[in-house]
Amino acid sequence: MKIPGPDHPIVIERTNGQVVVRAGGRVLVDTSKALSLREASYPAVQYVPREDADMTQLERSTHTTYCPYKGECSYYSIKGGAENAVWTYEHPYPAVAAIEGHLAFYPDRVDSMEIS
Repeated sequence: MKIPGPDHPIVIERTNGQVVVRAGGRVLVDTSKALSLREASYPAVQYVPREDADMTQLERSTHTTYCPYKGECSYYSIKGGAENAVWTYEHPYPAVAAIEGHLAFYPDRVDSMEIS
């Protein structure tokens, strides 16, 4: 486990506005409770609460990855759509505990991701 710090900062803040994710002509997420995670020099990632996602449109994948700063990562595919389009840290490391219970979507694997 690595701890975020000056060489690899991670900042999690509440997203200002509404986050709507669409795929396959359907709304998968509509929430005002998203979190924005900024990690090092990477673009910000929107983490949306699982309870605000239409989980009936997602199917758990067998794909997993590991991040030394966040922990074990699990994936979901969009039914009838993109594989491994969604990721989640179900038991994130303490430094990023705020993203527990949240999902993140690859912007290039959904039709749109809007923040208004």
